[in-house]
Amino acid sequence: MLLYISRCCFRNVRSTTFHLKEIQKSVLRMSSSLMTTSSCNPIAAVCQVTSTADKNVNFSLCQELVQQAQKEGACMVFLPEAFDYIGTNREETLQLSETLEGDTIQRYSQMTRDLGIWVSLGGFHERGHTWETDRRIYNSHVIINSEGSIMAVYRKCHLFDVELPEKKVSLRESAFTIPGPKILEPLQSPIGKLGLAICYDVRFPELSLALMRQGAEILTYPSAFTVATGTAHWEVLLRARAIETQTFVIAAAQVGRHNSSRTSYGHSLIVDPWGDIIGRCGGDKPGYALAEIDLNKLRRVRTDMPVQKHRRENELYLNDWKQHL
Repeated sequence: MLLYISRCCFRNVRSTTFHLKEIQKSVLRMSSSLMTTSSCNPIAAVCQVTSTADKNVNFSLCQELVQQAQKEGACMVFLPEAFDYIGTNREETLQLSETLEGDTIQRYSQMTRDLGIWVSLGGFHERGHTWETDRRIYNSHVIINSEGSIMAVYRKCHLFDVELPEKKVSLRESAFTIPGPKILEPLQSPIGKLGLAICYDVRFPELSLALMRQGAEILTYPSAFTVATGTAHWEVLLRARAIETQTFVIAAAQVGRHNSSRTSYGHSLIVDPWGDIIGRCGGDKPGYALAEIDLNKLRRVRTDMPVQKHRRENELYLNDWKQHL
């Protein structure tokens, strides 16, 4: 078990990562007074799971994590890309997909109503609007509020089509996934304004800057990074996005071996606007980490180092871009 120190209401509290076998034990508890005064900041929980093709088992694990995080004071819980399942092949992946009106989203909607909590469902296999004719899906980031209502659906814009022979990575997401048509305007939530993205989107700073300009205070990158790409790039990409936009970044991750041909990196993170890691899960087991979302710190960082006021978008960057069209 990992232990992190943070502050709330000027007292030391514990931000903890729970492994699955330890969840029922509840070995480490945050202070029971954590959320009792108006000066306390909201608490977010970032999770990591090891999804398989068994949707019922996956739901049970996610439900247990959400329930425990809620007991520890979280008002919003973030689940990773493919929280619903990871298929063993293309046909199974397509066969298990659902619409937003299907059983999976209904179960999560009921959960949020029962617990009075918001959840980020980081990458739902959503059947496309022309499913009956082309059998293609969206990779959809779904936000559900504490009343069980869908507040936003972001469909992943940048698809992971990558061949890395030396790293033994070969994935072509576009073979069965439809690219999302647009960026969503940031959404107000109990922890701040959320900018929605998914996994491979983290490699495109234009997206994060666009969300920041639209008012995002928190960028979200639910993911299923490969071990090879995660080892090399995961942390540095997430911290870079936080630093350049001066926002919080929350990145829930898949972890471990899903089947005989796929393993994920894990290391779910919460990063603050200065680039410091304030919540972290390890790289081997399911679990979650808790962290305060202190929007006053965001404002201080932006005031002390007014990067966005110093940008020269029209006179430099756009002109250079147009010249190279």
